[in-house]
Amino acid sequence: MKEIEKLRNGDYYKVFDEEIGALHQKAADLCQRFNATSVNDEEKRVELIHRLFGSCGKNVSIKPGFFCDLGVNIHVGDNFLTNYNVSILDMAEVNIGDDVWIGPGSGIFAVEHPMEAKGRRAALGIAKPVKIGNCVWIGGNVSITMGVTIGDNAIIGAGSVVTHDIPANAVAVGNPARVIKYIDNNE
Repeated sequence: MKEIEKLRNGDYYKVFDEEIGALHQKAADLCQRFNATSVNDEEKRVELIHRLFGSCGKNVSIKPGFFCDLGVNIHVGDNFLTNYNVSILDMAEVNIGDDVWIGPGSGIFAVEHPMEAKGRRAALGIAKPVKIGNCVWIGGNVSITMGVTIGDNAIIGAGSVVTHDIPANAVAVGNPARVIKYIDNNE
């Protein structure tokens, strides 16, 4: 089985595979071009993001300092906003709903490496999808790990590390993030 197939199946794969490396290179080039494009050239920035992402809705605003692994696994809805220096390591699908805001310095990591040193010496990785619902607010310097789902209307406090699912309408903070309260989102 090819390494890209292992990756897509959620199995351990060799990180330095040539085919995976070519996808990385394409995304790195598009990220570099995006980050070098003037914030005043909105048309060009939008065009580059549409080329980079698997899909994106209307009113997508991404500040400079954006980086990703492949890009094609990122799917964002309408009214998506990232602040400065956000990274999305999308070795697996990262699906983000409508009206999601991500604070500066945050990262979504849909990939990790083995706990055992032997697996790291073999340069293995494994990826699991991340899903973020609608109307989610992610504070600055938040880390979201692979396999996590965050429900609609949730708020993730600044500096939190999300290692497990967060339900809808929850406010979660800390390392690891834990729910501290629920908010009424009846409009």
